[in-house]
Amino acid sequence: MHVAFAASSSSWRIALTKPSDMSGHYAYAWEFHVAPELQAEFEQHYGPDGTWARLFRRSPGYIETLLLRDRSTAGRYVTVDRWRDEGAYLAFRSAFLREYEQLDRQCERLTTSEQSLGAFDECGG
Repeated sequence: MHVAFAASSSSWRIALTKPSDMSGHYAYAWEFHVAPELQAEFEQHYGPDGTWARLFRRSPGYIETLLLRDRSTAGRYVTVDRWRDEGAYLAFRSAFLREYEQLDRQCERLTTSEQSLGAFDECGG
């Protein structure tokens, strides 16, 4: 899979592309700002083998998590979570609501801000 970013001063656009046999997958992206002294801990929780990914793996519809660190803005990260389809993600949220909310509360202290960048349908490539 390839991740392409285009930035302007007011918005981000993310395009996710991959081999055509993976078309139709669902992804969502979040932007986080993290204080320097908490970046290592943040990466442990939000990385592809982190606490969030381990929770997501409990669902059969989960594919992977990407954690991207901005090269030009210190402490800025983007996560991309990929699912088989939106229904698989919604089933996960329903089945693991309590665990999701608990982990979200635990990780809240790691960020100075967070913002959804949106939900995306993957395009064939």
